[in-house]
Amino acid sequence: MYQEQAGDGDAVGVTPATPDETRAELLDRSRRTFAPIAKLFVQNPDRDADNRSGPLSVFVRNDDFRGLRAFLFLHAITSSGSYGWSTTLPLAVWARAFGATETADPRSASNAATKILTRLEERRLIERRRSGHQRKITVTLLRPDGSGDAYTRPVGAGEDDRFIRLSNRYWADGWHSRLDLPATAMSLVALQERPGFVLAAERVPEWYGWSPDTVQRGFATLEGLGVIKVTKQTVKAPLTAAGITTRNVYTLTDVLKPPRRGKRPPVQANDQPESGEPTDGDQP
Repeated sequence: MYQEQAGDGDAVGVTPATPDETRAELLDRSRRTFAPIAKLFVQNPDRDADNRSGPLSVFVRNDDFRGLRAFLFLHAITSSGSYGWSTTLPLAVWARAFGATETADPRSASNAATKILTRLEERRLIERRRSGHQRKITVTLLRPDGSGDAYTRPVGAGEDDRFIRLSNRYWADGWHSRLDLPATAMSLVALQERPGFVLAAERVPEWYGWSPDTVQRGFATLEGLGVIKVTKQTVKAPLTAAGITTRNVYTLTDVLKPPRRGKRPPVQANDQPESGEPTDGDQP
């Protein structure tokens, strides 16, 4: 605790802002209720590609949960400004926003934040530059396909530019600490799918770039916490002994979805993940 002088000269004890308070302030400043994440971050939209995994798979395979949460948070707080899609903060504030101060002293936390930003930069998802004497760092979003191209506003027009909305409740309600990396990855997959989707675990390495075990663990966590609802569906299976089989049908609850102006009718589950249609209203 440190002492801050009040206007009347009396000393008033003030506790430093916590990581949660720092994130809340930045999210409130963004004046949005969700983070727009281009679907191509999750999956390559080219259905003819041999491997449809997107940049998300790199975070999953490298067990880089801190990096993934930082990426999601940057998309939640960053809007267009005088220097592109950028946010400028002191390094110490970045460290607090990324949660690095929860397990480290200020110097180590700043080093951890620098390493996180370095990984995002090496994956060509951001650019950064330093300014001033207060170690301020400007982080600029790049196109989330890892191409290194300039970021463009997601408008939902054209498959490459379609996006999902990750509700700010992910941060405000503590889901960022309750969901582990597999659960967070699978929640992003679920956000890009239509309600009532079917996902064949054996196709996940080809479609998303991580293991079936990650899928199973992620869905188990999401179901246990009420983030996703799983129902059983019996369908014909001509090449099985019984002629029928049972599969899981997944529907994301409203926990991680922001309010919507309009609703689309339910869509019949398909074996292959669908990239979905542009969502009504609420453009970022």
